[in-house]
Amino acid sequence: MADRQVDYLLIGGGLAGGNCARWLRESGAEGSILLVGREPDLPYSRPPCSKAYLQGNKSRADTLFRPEEWYREQRIEALTRVSATKLDAAEKKVKLSNRDEVTFDRALLATGANVRRLNVPGSELEGLHYLRTLGNSDAIRADAAGKRVILIGGSYIASEVAASLTELGSTCTIVMLESLVLSRGFGAQAGRFFQERLEQHGVTVHGDDELERFEGVDGRVTRVVTKSGRELDADAVVLGTGAVPDVTLARGAGLTLGESGGVLVDQYLESSAPGIYAAGDMAEYESVVHGGRSIRVEHWDVAFNQGKTAALNMLGREQAHDVVPYFFSDLSDWASLEYVGPASKWEEEVVRGSIDEGEFTVFYIYGGRLAAALSVGRSDDLEHARRLIASGADLSSRTGELGDLSSELGGL
Repeated sequence: MADRQVDYLLIGGGLAGGNCARWLRESGAEGSILLVGREPDLPYSRPPCSKAYLQGNKSRADTLFRPEEWYREQRIEALTRVSATKLDAAEKKVKLSNRDEVTFDRALLATGANVRRLNVPGSELEGLHYLRTLGNSDAIRADAAGKRVILIGGSYIASEVAASLTELGSTCTIVMLESLVLSRGFGAQAGRFFQERLEQHGVTVHGDDELERFEGVDGRVTRVVTKSGRELDADAVVLGTGAVPDVTLARGAGLTLGESGGVLVDQYLESSAPGIYAAGDMAEYESVVHGGRSIRVEHWDVAFNQGKTAALNMLGREQAHDVVPYFFSDLSDWASLEYVGPASKWEEEVVRGSIDEGEFTVFYIYGGRLAAALSVGRSDDLEHARRLIASGADLSSRTGELGDLSSELGGL
């Protein structure tokens, strides 16, 4: 016999779970809601972990999705430091790490992702940091502020943390496989712009190189050695090596997984097990704005919006998730980008505005259609980009208008 029964069980204490709980109540759910999260904090926004919170410009309370009293007012039971250890999809039953056994009517899996850890010589040394949580951010600030820091990776975490730690007085060096930072997702033109901003503020960047090993003294890292032979002194290291969807619970329950490793869900975010939904980093969903193609997008805004869609469908609304994925990144106050997409590949880049002046939008074209758009200082362009992505409009003969400032995007 189960210890208890709930109407709605939300597994995962991130923004997907928090926003799902919100929309369940705001959309008329009267039944019991149980939110289970393994972290010590209630659902919070993760972007500040590498930006304002890391810099000390935002408090822990400022990052929270909702304060503790909100959950009480909304009759939402939120458990922290508790994880789901086993899911029986057929019986709709879950075992929790606090030894409770819970049955449910509808459930959301939003277990997020885990950092991808590197296994190289010296990876056991102290002073090596990964960033995923507020606690990780606390540890990085305490250990790396004002010191020599090596950052591994050329994507968001490494670039954002390098900017934040530089503001805290650290001397930062990035080592990455890519030729230019952020170029894997945004291409060489945008990547060059962001790298120049980093270098202008004192960040050293070594591209086209790979980590070989860490060296240390008395159990603590003191040097990073690359495969090209570079030997870089380090007081601390931050590894921005990506993340993998946390599907341990889902796999154990026999839920169908997609090609990218996430839980495969339909356009309503329902998994292969009726009544069990998935959202956020660990969900691979059938995207109606991408022609029904299954995609997985890792970003807080995606999880946030999918939390709402999941809530509506848990209430029987049959609402397809039709939101064009959006995210942003800040390199301190040196440069900020906004992006809609995503584009895993593209054939042409069309620039509107001036990259040299730091106000531009890059439109990524694939098969004659807009696949994604990145904007720096031209946010209004993204509204048109969302529309063009969702409509799948054929732009084969009109790509020149995207880059022509005298042409109105509304006419496309």
